[in-house]
Amino acid sequence: MAEPGQAGCIGVARLGSVHLENGGFSIWLQIRGSSWVEAKEGRFQLQRGEWIALEKDSRPLVQSDRHGLCIGLSLGSDMLRALGRLSDGALYAGRGQLTRHDVLVAFRLWRDAAARMPAADIGQLRPLLLHLIGVQQDLAARVPRCPGRSRTRKRQVFGRLQRARLYLEGNSDRIVRISELAELTSFSSWYFSKTFLSLYDESPQAAAARLRIERAAELLESTSMMIGEVAAACGFDNCCSFARAFRARFGVSASSYRKGVRAAGGFASPPDAANTPIAGRKASLLTGT
Repeated sequence: MAEPGQAGCIGVARLGSVHLENGGFSIWLQIRGSSWVEAKEGRFQLQRGEWIALEKDSRPLVQSDRHGLCIGLSLGSDMLRALGRLSDGALYAGRGQLTRHDVLVAFRLWRDAAARMPAADIGQLRPLLLHLIGVQQDLAARVPRCPGRSRTRKRQVFGRLQRARLYLEGNSDRIVRISELAELTSFSSWYFSKTFLSLYDESPQAAAARLRIERAAELLESTSMMIGEVAAACGFDNCCSFARAFRARFGVSASSYRKGVRAAGGFASPPDAANTPIAGRKASLLTGT
């Protein structure tokens, strides 16, 4: 969709699908309904108001549900460089949530840009691109914490680590090895682990374990799968190890968690649960902070 120096607007609606094969950086916003995204980083479900950004070799396949509308923008490498010169900003791989106002603004700007395709240049796309950069401002705030002597190097390191973090989320159904993440980022295993910890304040192993347990909680809330099936779907070899990990994270058993969801329309947190690290970490993951 986006050749070098060009951009492409993509829309997927009502059981439609699109496969982006040309290697452009892409960002997708769910306007209504839901969509599934399969990419090199894994498999993700987008709900209304959520966004996901993917690197240029991710080659995502986006599939909308019967009520869904997902809009995307694909950017060639030359367009990304022009963006940096024009606004001194950058877009990064990641995932997050938009406010209703941001969704409406993004949709309006996307339609304006789509109407100018394929002749749109960086100047005409600037309003949409600046809006998307603003959506990612919490991510960009972490860039100064990355190693590197120049801002360009810091951004490069941050972009690779963001992709690794997204890879962990997209593969929360299994155990991800450090060697996989190191290869994905083109860092050594030692350098990757050290830099990841300094940037996100948790090790890659801890992040992977947290994401698997949070995925289990989501499955308990949204499906009727048996506890053993949920454990297997989150990469646990046996129910005992899953039960220990779940109780350590949430303070209750998986069955009690599900009963709380069904009884109250939402889990009734145990005493002081709102003050435990999991509450803040789950929220920060979704917003990308």
